[in-house]
Amino acid sequence: MPKFNPAVETLAAPPIPTVFSWGKSYDGRSGPMIDLSQAVPGYPAHPEMLRLLGDYAANSAYTGYGPIEGDARLRQVYGAHVASVYGASLGAENVHVTAGCNQAFVCAAVTLAGAGDTVLMSNPYYFNQETSLAMLGIKVELTPCDPENGFLPDLAMLEAAITPKVRALALVSPNNPTGAVYPPELLSDIFDLCRARGIWLILDETYRDFMPEGVQRPHGLFQKPDWQQTLISLYSFSKSFCIPGHRLGAITAGPAVVEQVAKVMDNVQICPPRSAQAAVADALPLLAEWREKNRMEIVQRAAALQETLEGLNGWSIGAVGAYFAFVRHPFADRTSSEVAEGLARKAGILCLPGSYFGPGQERYLRFAFANANSETIRLLRDRVQRFDDPS
Repeated sequence: MPKFNPAVETLAAPPIPTVFSWGKSYDGRSGPMIDLSQAVPGYPAHPEMLRLLGDYAANSAYTGYGPIEGDARLRQVYGAHVASVYGASLGAENVHVTAGCNQAFVCAAVTLAGAGDTVLMSNPYYFNQETSLAMLGIKVELTPCDPENGFLPDLAMLEAAITPKVRALALVSPNNPTGAVYPPELLSDIFDLCRARGIWLILDETYRDFMPEGVQRPHGLFQKPDWQQTLISLYSFSKSFCIPGHRLGAITAGPAVVEQVAKVMDNVQICPPRSAQAAVADALPLLAEWREKNRMEIVQRAAALQETLEGLNGWSIGAVGAYFAFVRHPFADRTSSEVAEGLARKAGILCLPGSYFGPGQERYLRFAFANANSETIRLLRDRVQRFDDPS
């Protein structure tokens, strides 16, 4: 029998279907299933967003190929939007549109590193990024994030981990899986370290539209001198506009990076989805107020989760923010997969095991709390309180 690519064959099965399969054996004893597994918006897209998607999908002008870098109008509109978010001089030439943020990461990784090179990541990490690198033959080195410090990266550990083989540092803020929001000062220090050591900083900012109250700007990295030679920022339109099925993301970087990414994109996708690009170009300025209300709603859901789990039978929150909480469970003699499966089967709670996000994370579970409203989140307290045996 012909063989498979070992870099693919040795990967674990996609995690979300596995978690869904656990939920199939839940008998409903505690009420409807509470799904805190996959990071999807727990509210529908705006009616105007749906109208725009339908209108442009029915327009034959968007059925053909478009520019590899993305349609000019979305690049212009998004470039202006990013410039306003960060108070920096950015434009269409800094934007490459992709089919989702996962693809943005793959395109960036292929642009920067080849088989045998190394990309540095934090532990815990976003599993799709780690598996993408593994499939490409790019090595991964991990630096731990201390739970006692809210799972923030440690600058000294990062510096020690940068060897001559490291081509880039990949970070996610607000973080997936922990929810930790990296302070602008820390990101500035990390950027300066990457620039001094001659490596790229890939910063996944998928959840930047859901920052907590009081955060004026995620960071000031786009105002740094010669930032184009160090920073590659990634983004997803999926969460903010509730359109994950339309697969639309973006890379913000220097024009030289955009030029190189286009070579990768031409062999992967040819062009991003056309009708979704046109719809988002209209919706970005049009639905700003609606998106802000959603940000406030997600902040309220985070607060509801913190209140719900406070002082509860040895459960605690290691970090929380944007879409996620990294929750410490009290079952020291059980793996995170055993606890997550038990919660699904017995308590009707779907969540992801910490082990999916890196070694040493067995005591944690990822709760994607943005999936559920505050009323539903408060139902967790009784279910978790009665959950005393994962088996």
